[in-house]
Amino acid sequence: MITCEDILNLQLDGVQLIAGEKGLQRMVSWTYMVQTRPYADHMNQGNFALIVVDYIRFDFAEVARTMEELNELEISGLAISVVDDREKIPQNIIDRANELELPLFYIRWEGASFVDIGQSIGNLIVQTGMQNKKTGDYLYNLLFGYEINDKYVEKISGQFGLDFSKPYRVGIIVIDRKYGMNLEQDEHTYEYYADCLNREVNNMEGSPMFMRFLNKFVLLFEARQSKEIEHALESVLRTLDERPQFKGLIKSTCILGGAYHDPRDFRESYQEAKNLIPKKDILPNPKNKKVLSASSMGVYKYMFNSGNQTEILDYCNDRLRKLEEYDHANGTFLQDTLLAYYMNGFSVGRTAEALYIHRNSLQYRINKIEELLEMELDDYMEYLNLINCILIKRLMFS
Repeated sequence: MITCEDILNLQLDGVQLIAGEKGLQRMVSWTYMVQTRPYADHMNQGNFALIVVDYIRFDFAEVARTMEELNELEISGLAISVVDDREKIPQNIIDRANELELPLFYIRWEGASFVDIGQSIGNLIVQTGMQNKKTGDYLYNLLFGYEINDKYVEKISGQFGLDFSKPYRVGIIVIDRKYGMNLEQDEHTYEYYADCLNREVNNMEGSPMFMRFLNKFVLLFEARQSKEIEHALESVLRTLDERPQFKGLIKSTCILGGAYHDPRDFRESYQEAKNLIPKKDILPNPKNKKVLSASSMGVYKYMFNSGNQTEILDYCNDRLRKLEEYDHANGTFLQDTLLAYYMNGFSVGRTAEALYIHRNSLQYRINKIEELLEMELDDYMEYLNLINCILIKRLMFS
């Protein structure tokens, strides 16, 4: 995906940036010729808007109002042309664009036409998309190709500057979405999020390979840069999810597989990360990290691979039986309370807030748990054993 800065760098004849330089990193999804209200019926996030001051539909007073409306719709930038260059852009519009950090371009009437600008921006978007597809195709074949030979590995190394003498690992970014009444707008928001994510990952240090695959996003990066990549991804995903247009609607998590030297084994790293997807909301994550690793499963992954699942499950069932029976008979949530109390650092206040209950209600639940299990929750070793039993059962059946 391109930005307004990429449009500026095209150095199109007759096109000049006059305001909003601080917003040049806004993403551009396509161009949009502004015509009739309501703009929300035609405009999508990231559109680069074009307006002609023709003194019929648009004078500068109308342009000022339109600029405010379009900015609310999350446009990327605005280009204005004036019939016969009759007037200069008023200072109040320039000042307001600077306040909004909205890139504002002036197009000379005798300079480039809107058709030329639209074609230039469209070509740039298509070229960028083709490059992304090329990278995605190489990564897809690397992870899912039936035969990865030395010649193919050498070709990828040369194309993307990868050093396969070092270990690499795979990450899968999973997107959780909340749907509203307008499904078309939901899709536009999701596509814009995907474009922003693509751009941010491509600009990360370490230059991970990145592709969109089905409803997920997959990246490959050098394992020795793992900590730096994890920190960068944590920042990218957290920042994107907190943007006003995405907050509460889209939430992302990146899951990392293990590190492997042989490119033929990279698919194993992918599979490890994929296997963790259904369990990502069950694993303990009190800090709400956006980047999780297969190693986050700790001892659990060895339990599931050792062939003694039945014995483990029998033990967990026996240990939790009284709580499960009480919850089933009374419609209570003692197991959830036990887990939430642990996840919130044994803080009565934070746990009550997380469970949306009164502190007294929480204390009653804690007392009931201690009564049923005939133990005190300040026995931390026994408490941890209960937590492990709850998590193991949920992980095994998720």
